[in-house]
Formats: sequence, C-alpha cells, structure tokens
Amino acid sequence: MRQIVLDTETTGIDPREGHRLIEIGAVELVNRRLTGNTYHQYINPQREVEAEAIGVHGITNEFLIDKPVFAEVADAFWEFIRGAELVIHNAAFDVGFIDNEFTLLLGVRGEPRLGPVAEHCRILDTLQLARERHPGQRNSLDALCKRYEIDNGRRVLHGALLDAEILADVYLAMTGGQTALSLDAEERSDNQAMASGLSIRRMSLAAGTLRVLRPGQAELAAHQAKLEQIRQAAGSCQWDMLASQHHGSHDAAP
Repeated sequence: MRQIVLDTETTGIDPREGHRLIEIGAVELVNRRLTGNTYHQYINPQREVEAEAIGVHGITNEFLIDKPVFAEVADAFWEFIRGAELVIHNAAFDVGFIDNEFTLLLGVRGEPRLGPVAEHCRILDTLQLARERHPGQRNSLDALCKRYEIDNGRRVLHGALLDAEILADVYLAMTGGQTALSLDAEERSDNQAMASGLSIRRMSLAAGTLRVLRPGQAELAAHQAKLEQIRQAAGSCQWDMLASQHHGSHDAAP
C-alpha cells in the first residue's frame, strides 16, 4: 500500500478568508516503509503572510517572493499524491487548503480540474486516530512525539517537510509498526539516508533488562501436538532437526 504523509504551511488559518498555501512537505511510505521519495515545495501565495503565521513557521514574505506560484507546481504535486492514502494530522485543515488551491487553479487554467483530494485519495487523519486511542489527552504532534518517544528536537519552528517526517514516525509508532528505514534498497548507506532528511536511530538495551517468560506445561503440550501434526502432514518437521543440532552442540561442548 502506498501512503503519503503530508503537511502544509499557510499564510493564515482559513482559506475562505483568502489565505493560501506557502509550503507543502510529504514523504512516501510503501507497505509501511519509508522509501526515501519526498515532495517539498515552497509557494508564492501572491498575498501577505500574517505575522501570527510567521511566528509559527518562520516563513517570511521576503523569502517567498521568488518562489513559484501554485499553478506552476500543481501538476507535479498532484502526480505525487494521486491514488495514495494521505496521512495528515488534522486533515480537514490541510485538505481544505489544497482543495482551495485546486479550485483557484480553475480560474487560471480552466479544465481539466485537479482534485478534489477526497475523490482521488483516501485520507487518514492521525489527529482523529490519536483522539480515539488517547481520549481526554493532548494529541498535538509534539504531545504524540513525547508519548511515543519520537525525537523532535529539530522542531523549533513548524516546517512542512520536517513535520511530515516526524508524523511518519508517530503514525508508524501509533499504529503498532516500527519505522523501517529500508529506503527501498539495502545498499543505501546511513549517510545517504541522513542526506535525504531521514534520521536513523538505533536503540541500545542493557543486558538483563528483558523479562524471559518460560512456557507452562499446557503450552508445551500444545507445542508438541502442533509438531506432531506437522510430522503427520509433511513426513518430517524442521523443528526436530534444529532441536537435534542444538542438543548436539551442547553435547560437544567441553
């Protein structure tokens, strides 16, 4: 399954008041693995960014002056997300702005129309998911990072691509999966992964800190019964050979 974890930054809160997109960041997951494919684009909104918004994301009007307008990047962005499941924190906000941009695009280029997003992509709202799993608790992205022990130390200001990368970690942790940074090719080095904006974190565990649970008599009996079923069906059981090798290695030990 192809998923796109996505975040945006905007000039203000409500597109109905004329506010526009100024940044889109997205990372690709395929079968719950980060592939290393990303989409990142700053956009000239053709209007002023509110001071309050600048205080959140730090993107100034001066910085955006030479950036492309949405009409220039719309096709590439649409090809990146079309047909995928979009994983977004507070999806109504981001999808509302994206659909607004596609609607405004009609006045610039006319048909064919891109969007609406929900007609071409599945949408998974991680804020709603977090509220279902952690009712009555704070479920902002920062709060979820703390709850799931996700490193968000680089997140001083909001930024679309960084927030998308962090949200991917949070989503995988929240849904019971480990962030598998295979980058779709084992030969890629750690340095290449870091250069793409992804961080590889290795966990250390001191010896003796894991509990070892021994099987009870009922579990051992059920195990033996299952092995016998395999022997009857296949004529042999791989477990028998492994057990024999294991005992042989202990017999040979001095």
